[in-house]
Amino acid sequence: MLLDSLSAVEKHYQDLEKQIAENYEDYQMVAELSKEKSDLEEVVTKARQYRAALDEIKEAEQLSNNEDAAIAEMAAEEVSRLREDIDRLESELKLLLVPKDPRDKKNVIIEIRAGTGGDEAGLFAADLFRMYAQYADKHHWELEVISQSETGIGGFKEIIFMVKGRGAYSRFKFESGVHRVQRIPSTESSGRIHTSTITIAVMAEVEDVDIKIPDSDLKIDVYKSAGAGGQSVQKNSTAIRITHLPTGMVVACQDERSQLQNKLRAMSILRARLYEMEEQKRQAAEKASRRAQVGTGERSEKIRTYNFPQSRVTDHRINVSSYNLQAVLEGDLDIFIDEMAQREESDRLAAIESED
Repeated sequence: MLLDSLSAVEKHYQDLEKQIAENYEDYQMVAELSKEKSDLEEVVTKARQYRAALDEIKEAEQLSNNEDAAIAEMAAEEVSRLREDIDRLESELKLLLVPKDPRDKKNVIIEIRAGTGGDEAGLFAADLFRMYAQYADKHHWELEVISQSETGIGGFKEIIFMVKGRGAYSRFKFESGVHRVQRIPSTESSGRIHTSTITIAVMAEVEDVDIKIPDSDLKIDVYKSAGAGGQSVQKNSTAIRITHLPTGMVVACQDERSQLQNKLRAMSILRARLYEMEEQKRQAAEKASRRAQVGTGERSEKIRTYNFPQSRVTDHRINVSSYNLQAVLEGDLDIFIDEMAQREESDRLAAIESED
């Protein structure tokens, strides 16, 4: 079954090579075909290694029955080594052949909202926004704020931003959920530790072709932008509020100077939210494993605690802790994200092996 799947991939890879050669003057087509071919190269390379190992083990097994004891012993050792290589390659190939989340390569929209804790929750929301900004910078991704609502003391009631870069969603998707902070607020005179929470929603950027929203499903209101204190900051009505009538979902955007820009941004958020909602329904229908659901980041889950007195950050999904809280707040998140990604891959591999 594995060899049949590999043969199909290799044939498609060869067809792509042929199409590229035949359409070399069509630069756009060649670029698209080359990208698809590039996505298959790792599978094809490992498939060829796998086939070569299978051929080698056949020869080694024949030699292991040689009458010359020394040759037979050397061949037996080679068979043992090749079996390890074959087992490893099989596991890697099965994982590569599992259909990947098509959203993984997309840009990502992140929504941070202050939860329980009042002003302290808003300040923590600002801390996590800076953390994600630094994480994006480490990966050379571009960050763009879409909408924000400030508390007036340096925090955020809500901030929505986009991170642009190949693979951004594949990393940030594990951040969705409830984040909890335990620390002494600067305004606390008695030195008591307070617990506050914020909620993070992570969605892949969605194009018009991915999800169609009829105009009849939308109610669009236009109004004047307001500043932090509620006062009008624009003479013209540029702020946009879009209500999706079938779901009652509301998106407002006022940070841009033009009505069109605000509308485009609001629509991008709406598309992403609706797509995410449909994706969660699909996963529930397929009865995804509990760990896979955690991987998508259910908002009701308390996924991580930031304990300032102990300088400890604990991810409760994987029971992994960092005792360098400051480094985490400066964007050192891979200790958690790498482990989550590895577990997601293990689950995918286990799922396909159970089907064999």
